[in-house]
Amino acid sequence: MKVELLAYTPNPDYVVAMSAKLCYSKTGVDNIRDNLDDEKVQKFISHLTSIGHQSPIEHVSFTFAIEGISRVCTHQLVRHRIASYSQQSQRYVKLEQFEYIIPPQIAENEKAREIFIKAMEDDQKAYDKIVDELIEGNVKYFIEEGYTEKQAKSMAEKKSIEDARYVFPNACETKIVVTMNARTLMNFFEHRICERAQWEIKEMAYLMLEEVKKTAPNLFKNAGPSCISRNKCKEGAMSCRHPEIPKTRMEEMDRKIKDKL
Repeated sequence: MKVELLAYTPNPDYVVAMSAKLCYSKTGVDNIRDNLDDEKVQKFISHLTSIGHQSPIEHVSFTFAIEGISRVCTHQLVRHRIASYSQQSQRYVKLEQFEYIIPPQIAENEKAREIFIKAMEDDQKAYDKIVDELIEGNVKYFIEEGYTEKQAKSMAEKKSIEDARYVFPNACETKIVVTMNARTLMNFFEHRICERAQWEIKEMAYLMLEEVKKTAPNLFKNAGPSCISRNKCKEGAMSCRHPEIPKTRMEEMDRKIKDKL
């Protein structure tokens, strides 16, 4: 799995602080930047966090490029609706040899891994055979529609893989570009870094959080599941009862970032 922060609002902590300053002081637009040093930036952001005023953090956004994840993961990801997504298309990209994600517990079980890999290989063979079966008829159709042979072959392949892709499994590897504003990211981290989150999207969320903490340390200082951000688990009877797990990993993350600075 690879997560790369492609772009973000410049000086995100500063932008959020300016927005907060406008809300809570008599300052006007001309003076919004005046005397806004690092200490005051941190103070404004801490104030927003303490009172739950989240609209100012919507003014900054972050764009990630993510690869090495499964369709299982992206099906969960796109449920976070206040975001923008651009995903590699199986309709237009022919997968000559598709990559796939093996869940850890399957990878660690020799027999389960063997069954899993065979299923993936069978899916690829089925995909290739279906494409071959469909192309000839589709070429004929497009030629009859008046296209040149070259055009017909190109269009036929696209039409064939459009339906052949249905045999691919949820494990199929995919790539996606994601843009979220900071408020959406906070909500995403609260749900997906929780120990109850599915393992793959949880790992992706940790990697995304590590990236944004490098650029907006004040803003994402307390980001994470409610046991960290609010010192109280909101899962009720469904609690994992192990808040030390995300806490330890977050501390390790902060040390890692600090060491690189």
